[in-house]
Amino acid sequence: MFFKKNDNNDLIDVCALLIHAAKIDENYSEKEEKIIKQTLQLIGAKKEKLEEIIKNAKRIENDSNQILYFTKKVKDMNNENKIQIIEALWKIIYSNNEADIYETNLMRRLAGLLYIDNKIMGDIKEKIRKENS
Repeated sequence: MFFKKNDNNDLIDVCALLIHAAKIDENYSEKEEKIIKQTLQLIGAKKEKLEEIIKNAKRIENDSNQILYFTKKVKDMNNENKIQIIEALWKIIYSNNEADIYETNLMRRLAGLLYIDNKIMGDIKEKIRKENS
């Protein structure tokens, strides 16, 4: 588990980042929401709290105009946990079998904000891309 029990604020912040990635291509799909729910459970969300977390994260994501706010919780994670979030982000992006310029730009910016090496980011991207092809 990534966060303290019952700390939905951390989960909401991470969820907002995942939602931002899902919405950046202006096509937020059920498949992307399923990936988000799976990721939230992986990082400690209780199944019965998923809808509430997603609802609050959508509101926060909609009201914010920069990704820096969403990255704070992920930035403080250890590298193993960061990589799990990065994998989830790439899964969301490749859920429609392609990455557009806005999605790849987002991931390039996140690599810098989260201190993820470009080679590691590229390796994760290729792994997820191959899994989805």
